[in-house]
Amino acid sequence: MEYNFDDIRPFNDDEVKEKLNLLINDPVFDEVLMYMFKAPQKVDAVKTQLSMINTIEQLQGTFIYDLVGWIINNTSDGLTSSGLEKLDHKKAYLFISNHRDIILDAAILNFLLFKNKMTTTQIAIGNNLLLYKWIENAVRLNRSFIIKRNLAPRELLEASKKVSQFIRQSITADNQSVWIAQKEGRTKDGFDKTQVSVLKMLNMSNKNDLAQGFKELNIIPVSISYEIEPCGLAKIKELMKKEHYGLAKTNKDDLKSMSMGIFNPKGRMHFSFGNPVEITFEKSRSKDQKNNQLNVLAKHIDNQIYANYKLWPYNYIAYDLLNKKPRFTGQYTPKAKEHFELMIEQALINIDFPITDIKERFLKIYANPVYNKLSTLRNIQ
Repeated sequence: MEYNFDDIRPFNDDEVKEKLNLLINDPVFDEVLMYMFKAPQKVDAVKTQLSMINTIEQLQGTFIYDLVGWIINNTSDGLTSSGLEKLDHKKAYLFISNHRDIILDAAILNFLLFKNKMTTTQIAIGNNLLLYKWIENAVRLNRSFIIKRNLAPRELLEASKKVSQFIRQSITADNQSVWIAQKEGRTKDGFDKTQVSVLKMLNMSNKNDLAQGFKELNIIPVSISYEIEPCGLAKIKELMKKEHYGLAKTNKDDLKSMSMGIFNPKGRMHFSFGNPVEITFEKSRSKDQKNNQLNVLAKHIDNQIYANYKLWPYNYIAYDLLNKKPRFTGQYTPKAKEHFELMIEQALINIDFPITDIKERFLKIYANPVYNKLSTLRNIQ
């Protein structure tokens, strides 16, 4: 089936001037710029810069690149990466990563690609995050495409087929890389896991056998490691509201998380690019067999993400505190442990729920990557 992608695709170069003008003249966007840059003169300078941009590449190579660089310099202790040198600059890839932050995961990945003279990716974003028109205009100008959620079952099926076709066409026909998170929504407890439903969606546009269909997508698992979870406390609150009070997160929660992710401290950050996923399957002869194969593929992606995850001192400290055994004391200093224990105390003060396991939840956010990496490395050996 041939789809019209106009309602979900990123904007094209011939739409840049119109959409940027809408953005520049949006009073809410004006407030956002003022919140970020504080000074009216700086806001005016940014708007002047945007008014002179004519293409997506120009927008990403100037304003977006500078903005992400500003975030890295002002809210982190530095960014490193590994594995980029193994990628073919002329190839399109499907980057599947663990998902820790709404905005930064894909933004920093594209920052690294651009810095290494590679084409930036198209970015999957749920329509639940497009809370204002200026947000939709901003993200679609930055090569984002929309995944529609909260639809009736039949509409959701059709929307999933459409997104699947858009992703496959982008990679195989347009030679345009794509980023998608391994699961819907951010990991709330540090236990990163690929959702099979994401792989099922990707397979909807597959006209070959399962292995060949995924091979042509050139999947690269990406491990994203933040030393400090910028939205750690907010994630615990979201889980508690859902588990103990049956309350779903609101649009206001999403907006707050986006802001916290951008401006809160992150410590050091590392992005590790894995190897292309190559896995062979015999032709599936039943639905159960296909589901089993998709589970094997999800595990294969997870294993790369776990193995390549950069563990920081706080991860090891959380693991030791959770297990009440000093297994990894050689990986951190007493000063680092003291600082992390202060972070725990602040969490207990800031999360005002009558729940007894707040400390354990906080520790798991940082300790689960250690469990996953240890388990994966044991299986590899």
